[in-house]
Amino acid sequence: MKRYIEEQTKGAHMKTLLTIVVFALVPGLAFAEEPDGLTLPPGFHATVVAEGLGQVRHMTVRDNGDLYFSTPHNDKGPATGILAVRLDASHKVVQMENFGTVDGGTGIRFHNGALYASSSSGVYRFTFTGKELVPTKDPELIVDGMPVTHPGHPRTNRPIALDNKGNLYIGLEGEANACSDPNSPPGAPPIGLKPCPDFANRAGVWRFSATKPGQKFPSDGEPLATGIRDITSLDWSPADGNPYGIMHGRDNMNKLWPEAMSAEQDQHLSDEMHRIVKGTDFGWPYTWYDGVRKMRFLSPDYGGDGKNSPAPGTYSTPVLTFENRRPAPVDIQFYTGKSFPASYHNGAFIVLHGTAPPRHGYNVVFVPFDKKGKAGEPTVFADGFAPVDPNSATPARPRYRPIAAAVAPDGALFIADSQKGRIWRIAYGTN
Repeated sequence: MKRYIEEQTKGAHMKTLLTIVVFALVPGLAFAEEPDGLTLPPGFHATVVAEGLGQVRHMTVRDNGDLYFSTPHNDKGPATGILAVRLDASHKVVQMENFGTVDGGTGIRFHNGALYASSSSGVYRFTFTGKELVPTKDPELIVDGMPVTHPGHPRTNRPIALDNKGNLYIGLEGEANACSDPNSPPGAPPIGLKPCPDFANRAGVWRFSATKPGQKFPSDGEPLATGIRDITSLDWSPADGNPYGIMHGRDNMNKLWPEAMSAEQDQHLSDEMHRIVKGTDFGWPYTWYDGVRKMRFLSPDYGGDGKNSPAPGTYSTPVLTFENRRPAPVDIQFYTGKSFPASYHNGAFIVLHGTAPPRHGYNVVFVPFDKKGKAGEPTVFADGFAPVDPNSATPARPRYRPIAAAVAPDGALFIADSQKGRIWRIAYGTN
């Protein structure tokens, strides 16, 4: 298990200076300013391929290079559906269309020539004829019946992943920040329910067939993981053959239980990345994980006092944690291309959407993985989306917030912004 160490306090100007120095010291490399002030490792370069796409969430790339974006649900107007973008040979937009009504679930993946996309209640599969950008056939409903607590809720998360054995993985969030007894005394800290009723049909990861239409959730699926508060990041690693997911940890623990959860401990509470196998338990809501001390503790609403831990082996141990005001990991993309240096092969790019002041995240980090699934030390890969002045008590609103990543057929990495719909393509060398 490794811990993401924030370096935002050093200031964006120091990162830019460091990048310039590194480029100057590498023979044969000429420094060129990256668009939007982005900073990248030596040898990598970014170009803006699209802008003004509006609100987008996750994205995926077809084998011909077409880009597809999931969108948040719009309950005040017509559904936004899926956004399709075609680029020319110079990676500029030549065609852009919205299609369908599948939105709000955030999950979207291309697999074996078909486009899979999730809504709040189901997962659909679109098939294409020839090189058409927008499918002319109606989609097949692969899985239906996922719980929708609040119809039209814009924050419903249904991330998806697919493997090379015909399996579809679906992640579902819990219904709330905690799993509290509605009969808790008024004015008192909430009391946690055990067992948490969310475990019956949410707060976990399920496995279904990727090719069989008409499956019902959850009866036709196989539960793999449980104990998940919220999950937007889910991907399958071809190196070790397992899916990985990141859970967003609980909020307001110190506020609700100041005697059991100090302000410092609250800063140590982690977002957790886990390897998902049969029986994986992320530990929510009964426990919380301290990413600094690398220990799991009982939650205050289940008798925790900030010192007592569950029995060893009861819950899974994360392979990676994000703490210190948790920088909001919102997407995972394992690198399956070949054009990046060998050190990037089989590793994972993790998109950090960023937190409120003081600013943390707003970048993309890279985590190397070996073939056994052991994670190495994370490093910042792409930065500068939201320059931070560490001396400012009221940092300016970030210009861009990275929301998604996807690997192109040529091995380049696309990164999307959630605020203005700006898309960058990051390539190595002259690609």
